[in-house]
Amino acid sequence: MILREDILSMEFLKKSEYTGSHQGMRYRLEGIAEGDGKVLKATVWPEPFNFFRTPEEKKISATFLFSEEGVTEAVDWMNRRLVEDAALWDRAWDAWDDDHME
Repeated sequence: MILREDILSMEFLKKSEYTGSHQGMRYRLEGIAEGDGKVLKATVWPEPFNFFRTPEEKKISATFLFSEEGVTEAVDWMNRRLVEDAALWDRAWDAWDDDHME
């Protein structure tokens, strides 16, 4: 289970994206400009590849308020994805082949 304490502070998220992984699921939190402010975008995808090497169709995203409450909701959402999409994470390393090695 991903805990709120696993995610860096709001001050960090104001300046940069945060990435991590848990049990075959990779995740990314980032502030996205929207209107006059920001929203928090959470994205999850199966290992083994990073955000940029993973095809868009394998990513699942949701947006939340850019606030402490939004981070807590994003963590809850990621934990639901971890459980509800468990088959994706269990088979994550099946995507690995020699064509992806550099």
